[in-house]
Amino acid sequence: MTLSTLAALSPLDGRYAAALAPLRPLLSELGLMHRRVQVEVEWFIALSDAGFAEFAPLSDAARGLLRSLVLRFSEADARAIKELEKTTNHDVKAVEYWLKARIKGHDELQAAAEFVHFACTSEDINNTSHALMLKGAREQVLLPALDRIAAQLQAMAHAYAAVPMLSRTHGQTASPTTVGKEAANVLARLRRAREAIAAVPLLAKMNGAVGNYNAHLSAWPDFDWERFSRQVVEQRLGLSFNAYTIQIEPHDYMAELFDAVQRADTILIDWCRDVWGYISLGYFTQKTKAGEVGSSTMPHKVNPIDFENAEGNFGLANALLAHLSQKLPISRWQRDLTDSTVLRNMGVALGHALLGCVSLARGMDKLQLNPAALAADLDAAWEVLAEPIQTVMRRHGLKDPYERLKDYTRGKAMTREAMVAFVDSLTELPAAERERLKALTPAGYTGLAPVLAQRV
Repeated sequence: MTLSTLAALSPLDGRYAAALAPLRPLLSELGLMHRRVQVEVEWFIALSDAGFAEFAPLSDAARGLLRSLVLRFSEADARAIKELEKTTNHDVKAVEYWLKARIKGHDELQAAAEFVHFACTSEDINNTSHALMLKGAREQVLLPALDRIAAQLQAMAHAYAAVPMLSRTHGQTASPTTVGKEAANVLARLRRAREAIAAVPLLAKMNGAVGNYNAHLSAWPDFDWERFSRQVVEQRLGLSFNAYTIQIEPHDYMAELFDAVQRADTILIDWCRDVWGYISLGYFTQKTKAGEVGSSTMPHKVNPIDFENAEGNFGLANALLAHLSQKLPISRWQRDLTDSTVLRNMGVALGHALLGCVSLARGMDKLQLNPAALAADLDAAWEVLAEPIQTVMRRHGLKDPYERLKDYTRGKAMTREAMVAFVDSLTELPAAERERLKALTPAGYTGLAPVLAQRV
């Protein structure tokens, strides 16, 4: 039975279902079944190529038929497997029975049917399937979502490289920066986080019930099963081989991957909060859309809801990813089942991360710079020039420069005239230095910010 999205317990499959469409075929139960079929098929074909007298290499036609089951795997196939599971009460065994049923009537394949799932424990199929699911999700959805945000940040960094902006440290006025440089800072951080996600090797094992090839050797004691399994994992499935496991692949790589995603999410939460604040200050306005409302009672409102939604979803993602990374590497003795139900929530955790990216990208597309607000804030913050003035005083050996500027400016409203008057009083400074300092403005005091912003 298919429930209405209005009846979904998770908003990922309800309110936000459309935004999560790219991830759903990869990390859903449908996606898990699809990858299980892929692994079973590739293991079966590899066994036929191993040189065993009892299992001759499959014909091209047989291989094509088997791989077509993977290529054309559908929701109807998944439902058929679920029907079998009602009897088996075992999800992987149901896949094995479904696969055997699909090759029934094909003489060549049916003769070799007992080599389907040969010497495998369920976890040989599951761990490789989970790795394939994560591979697809990472390459096809998550990294492209981060790349989209990175492209938006780079465009902002370049477009606004020289647009001055008042900084705030501890919430107070501080040395000016540029809008572009602040975007560049986030971009540099996100790129590092993105590369960490991309660099995590996705590990898998095909070594039997407790990781020792016991059943394999009972059938062919002289065969190099470890080499064979490595070949299947690396060459046929495109994953990285883990030689040392218990019944389950220990999931350390998953913890590493989920921790890396958390780092990216945390960086983007920081950016969401900053942009939220800049909108509040009026540095950015947001493009409006006909028919939309920002408040049920206040018609003027244009709320930064995309950044708020992004922050909330990144937070949810990180809470779930933290549990995944902390729990999954722990298994009692040679295995317990606590990882199974937790692994089924990979799509939920990464779904919230994706939804955060979608919301943030949408919000950034709506941003419009408000140069007047930026300029007004800078023109009201002449006190920030206390830093360059006292630094020049230090260079020329004037006595107590920091203390003199502190007494003059701290906690007081400064104007251009007040700062010029102070500089004029510094008769110990060379006249050329005094003129240079008097010509300085908050908007012109941005250091290398424009260069740094253009360089990313």
